Formats: sequence, C-alpha cells, structure tokens
Amino acid sequence: MWDLNVINQMKNYAELNNVPIMTESGIRYLIKYITKNNVKRVLEIGTAIGYSAIMMCTADPELMVTTIERDEKRYLEALKNIKKMGLEDRIQLIYKDALEVTLNDYYDLIVIDAAKAQNQKFFERFEKNLVEDGTIITDNIKFHGLVDKKPDEIESRNLRQLVRKVKDYIRFLNFNKKYETEFLDVGDGLAVSKRI
Repeated sequence: MWDLNVINQMKNYAELNNVPIMTESGIRYLIKYITKNNVKRVLEIGTAIGYSAIMMCTADPELMVTTIERDEKRYLEALKNIKKMGLEDRIQLIYKDALEVTLNDYYDLIVIDAAKAQNQKFFERFEKNLVEDGTIITDNIKFHGLVDKKPDEIESRNLRQLVRKVKDYIRFLNFNKKYETEFLDVGDGLAVSKRI
C-alpha cells in the first residue's frame, strides 16, 4: 500500500524545489501522537505537496485528513501525490487561502504548518472545529533557530518581523488559559496545545 518510491520522490521534489516539508522527526512525532491518542480526523493548514497528510495516513487506516493549500502549484503537486498513493478517499484537499475557509466538521487534531506570520489567526479561526479534548500542533515554532536569536542578529528586516510574529504566537499560546501547551524540541520545534 505505501509506495516508498512515491514518498522518496516527494522528498526529492521538496528539496529540489525548495518546498518546506515537515522534518523526519516531526513526522515521526505526529504519527506516534495519532496512534497513541486514537486520532481519527485531522485538519491540516498548509498542505504543500501532500507529504505530511500522506505520512499521517500511515498511522491508522481509518484516519481521515482535510488539508488546505493556497498555492496552486503545490496544490496540483499534492493532488498528484495523493492520487499516486491511492488516498483520494481519505485525504480531502481544499484549494483556498485557509483564512477564507469555513468548515463545519470537528477534528481530533489540527496541524498548523503554513504561513508562520498567520499562526495565531489560523489557531483562532479553526479552534471552533476542534473536539472538546482535541489538540492543535504547530510546526516550525523555532523557525530555523531564529526565535532564539536577538533581533539585531537577524539581518533582514522582513525576517525580523516574521520572527517577532512567531514569538508573539508563542506568547499567545503561553497565556491561553483554554489550552496547555508543551513546546517540544522536535524537528524545527513543535507546539502541542491540548484543550483543557
């Protein structure tokens, strides 16, 4: 069922085309989390080429994933990869800006892995779609190690603004009384926010 050639092709494509996909350790953590917590429905913000959605499906044959991507090229690549893996009936792919998407379904797990500056907006927009005891996992919370640097150590002004927004999001999670957030040193950093 799991065509390792397709998975390797996806990794190569991501590397060659500079498409950010989740790290190996990040994917391993997600798969383990899904299995351990009996997750059946996942919402993913930021499909890219479909790598993480496909890999999450390896955790449980009953797992259903809804994933949102706004970049047309990546969306088409993801469609192709999902089809190659025969997962069209388990992965629903939405081509739209996530901030314009309204969903009525509920999910056990929401994975945020899209435009880092919008993390808080994604969180606030979709938390209503989270089951009562659900979890929101945000990737790239260390933002390539830049979150630990002082602003004057970051050369680009745009990058400094982006890092500030990631730090603001970390603060938002720390002070959010409805969730208990654990920050994990996995991959590029994961924030695991469990609804209390």
